[in-house]
Amino acid sequence: MYNFSYEKVNSLDEAVKIMKSAEDGKFLAGGQTMLPAMKHRLAGPSDLIDLSGIKELRGITSDESSVTIGAMVTHATVACSSEVKEAIPALAKLAGNIGDPAVRNRGTIGGSIANNDPAADYPAAVIALDAKVITNKRELEGSAFFTGMFETALDDDEIITSVKFPRAAAAAYMKFENPASRYAIAGVFLVKTTDGVRIGVTGATSCAHRGLRLEEALTQNFSPDSVDKVELPVDKMNSDIHASAEYRAHLVKVMTKRAVEACS
Repeated sequence: MYNFSYEKVNSLDEAVKIMKSAEDGKFLAGGQTMLPAMKHRLAGPSDLIDLSGIKELRGITSDESSVTIGAMVTHATVACSSEVKEAIPALAKLAGNIGDPAVRNRGTIGGSIANNDPAADYPAAVIALDAKVITNKRELEGSAFFTGMFETALDDDEIITSVKFPRAAAAAYMKFENPASRYAIAGVFLVKTTDGVRIGVTGATSCAHRGLRLEEALTQNFSPDSVDKVELPVDKMNSDIHASAEYRAHLVKVMTKRAVEACS
């Protein structure tokens, strides 16, 4: 492994100060992507800035309209949270099916969203629920947060502090998972509201995105049969040893149908 400096900070100001002076610094949340990447020499940051000591990045709160989750809250905590289960049961279920117990007890919601792995689960929920990603600088719309493979709207010295999810009366997350590590080969988070349907898709393409064609069909007729008529752009789908582009397009429709049935 490369030589690097490790700093565990106690405040956002301290973290930003170190980042600005670092040659190639990286913020460390749960480390479920960064540390394996460093072990395989796929990443070589000059400084690792550990955010686990910042108390204000932890905790879950809720009110009549939303639930707010601190960036350093682990997947396991989200899955077990009574506030999340009451406000958005589908989000708690999503968190409880990420990876294995070791990953769920170390990985964090803020780290997952900031990393934006194409097969991560949370981005689909952020998009479908139209969540707000709150940072030390500003508030970002969830629908515009994910900009490309492992790319987001965050500045280099910007830190996610929390994510604010609107309550959802009817929502479901369905994914076709890799049998070994349970990442989404194709995942669909569907939210049904009085205004229509919002869908977030993950795993199928290089970046999580809204399923606009599926939304349009289901807003007109909220039925699994409506999904059959939708043509998805196969040329935009990922293709690898786990699933071809054609199969991923098929999986997105199957997962959408299952989500519709769960919300019916």
